[in-house]
Amino acid sequence: MTGMYFEEFEIGKRYEHHPGRTVTAADNMLFTTLSMNPQPLHLDAKFAGEAQFGQILVNSLFTFATVIGLSVGETTLGTTVGNLGFDETKFPNPVFIGDTIYSSTVIMDKRESKSRPEWGIVTFQHEGHNQRGELICTCLRKGMMILRSSLPEGASATPWHGSHAAAQGESK
Repeated sequence: MTGMYFEEFEIGKRYEHHPGRTVTAADNMLFTTLSMNPQPLHLDAKFAGEAQFGQILVNSLFTFATVIGLSVGETTLGTTVGNLGFDETKFPNPVFIGDTIYSSTVIMDKRESKSRPEWGIVTFQHEGHNQRGELICTCLRKGMMILRSSLPEGASATPWHGSHAAAQGESK
């Protein structure tokens, strides 16, 4: 599976990404400790049990990363240069251990880069829902995408297809 090139994105098109991802206690613990976040709402069952939601909350940055990560295979795998930024990120409902995160993406805008003619900028609107259909995360992401038309004929941007060297003008 590979992502799409700039030319393939259609403004207004919606993608439902599958499968979803069920969050485990280990996921939350590992992500929270690796990111050096000492918030007891994510780590301490007794503390979280006495707080507003009565249980451990999944780290919102894990939720954010998962919602976007679920979209990569279908949209940007091997065809992106990188992220330019994230705007309007919201977490309207909490995520708990055992919840399953589902993701969808709408293409909001796209334009060719003014400074890099071989690339274009795509604006993605990502939404995450849990298994109950509750909205758990939204954000706008701008990504720099490769224009297929900028690649040498027959080349691909994905190095695992062996054409990265050809795109760089090198022999295999």
